[in-house]
Amino acid sequence: MSSRSENPRLDEAARAGWLYYVAGNTQDQIATKLGVSRQTAQRLVSLAMSEGLIKVRVDHPIANCLDLAARLRSRFALDLVEVTPSDPDSSSTTIGIAQAAAAEIEKWLRSPEPIVMAIGTGRTLKAAIEQLPPMECPQHKVVSLTGNISPDGSAAFYNVIFTMADTIKARSFPMPLPAIASSPDERRMLHGQPLIQPTLALAAQADVTFVGVGDMGPQAPLYEDGFITETELKALQKAGAVGEIVGWAFDRDGKLIDGITNDRVASAPLPSRERSLVVALAMGERKLPGILAAVTRRLVNGLITDERTAAALLAA
Repeated sequence: MSSRSENPRLDEAARAGWLYYVAGNTQDQIATKLGVSRQTAQRLVSLAMSEGLIKVRVDHPIANCLDLAARLRSRFALDLVEVTPSDPDSSSTTIGIAQAAAAEIEKWLRSPEPIVMAIGTGRTLKAAIEQLPPMECPQHKVVSLTGNISPDGSAAFYNVIFTMADTIKARSFPMPLPAIASSPDERRMLHGQPLIQPTLALAAQADVTFVGVGDMGPQAPLYEDGFITETELKALQKAGAVGEIVGWAFDRDGKLIDGITNDRVASAPLPSRERSLVVALAMGERKLPGILAAVTRRLVNGLITDERTAAALLAA
């Protein structure tokens, strides 16, 4: 008898359930997207529920997602890959992967053994943290890789360390710095502070790390959120930047851009990919060059993405 993951009917039901419960589609929209009648769409959603495929997320490995994940893992020598379904009509860069990332983060936090978890910043990571259930994790330490101060002196909106700490009741270690210092000398001075050095050392010891990948197009998050100027963005683009992780801008070969803003980034370096897991949460066409560079150069060794992005990475 075939296993659940080999049952095409359950595969279709899982996809319908995901579109309904996670992506928020109506049954008419699901029918259109799957090319079935409304009655069939209704039955598929009901089947997903009756078979126990629906909890908070789809609890069923969709065959195409499994195949894409296996191919990505092999192609880029990744240690962890999770591929979620894609909503064909959605332009969201968080839907689906935020839920999958929350499940992976929760799995690590359920460990009774103490771990150090490092956290980046950004819209996708914020969406993932908002999916976490309340937990009691006093045995763990959660450390921020990047500063939590915006250019105007306010708390950075997409820095998630405080929200996460409040949700999971773990010891948290924020980085009380600007994301990008005003000069290389200021960064050296800030990193030399007694309050900062232990946090940088703790980040380097992380067992697992979760980060977003920012694009470097006209609507680059670093620019949109006021961390760099338009002139700096154009200079980074001219230098070949295609993506950034916690402020570190890199080119299509995954090499950090010399100077410009990278000599002022106050973020901690990414933890070792040789002895720990560093997982990128990213999807979408705009982020594709950055994701491709990050996995090719092994800036990260884990990836949570969606079907469309996974297929595009394999075709690149």
